[in-house]
Amino acid sequence: MTRVLYLIACAAGPARHVDTGVRLAQQDGWDVCLILTPSAARWHGERLHELEELTGRVVRSQYKLPWETDALPPADAMVVAPMTTTSACKWAAGITDTVALGLPAEGVHLGVPVVAAPFWSTALGAQPAVGRAVETLRGQGVRVVFGPGEPHPSKQGDSRGFPWRLALDAVREMPV
Repeated sequence: MTRVLYLIACAAGPARHVDTGVRLAQQDGWDVCLILTPSAARWHGERLHELEELTGRVVRSQYKLPWETDALPPADAMVVAPMTTTSACKWAAGITDTVALGLPAEGVHLGVPVVAAPFWSTALGAQPAVGRAVETLRGQGVRVVFGPGEPHPSKQGDSRGFPWRLALDAVREMPV
């Protein structure tokens, strides 16, 4: 039986390479459903169809309308990667104005294993709200994993070298 992974990408540099994360998860045997923040979806623009072909599913970036059926199967696990400071702070504050925040915010309290892998600069990470958000998420049961060199100096993050494997290994280690 194939397990379903929601890969949720926020608008940080590595989101441009989310197909790498999708492929790695698929190699691990996951049926991957891709969810993007609205900004990350705009970055992909006309490439969204390529991501849909890769996953075999619609890429979600907005909540469905009340009369629409859900296009995605229930998740067995979720990985939020890359996670931005904006998404971390909104999620920790309970602001679920996007499907990319609403799904993991609800999922973690339904017993779904959730991993978040941040990608942000030391300057943004220095905001006191960011550290509090990370601790709040951890307190809710989210496994927050920082890759090597994260947070990174401003304008020096390695988008191509984002540690997708670290996030996927972390979710594999969590009880499902």
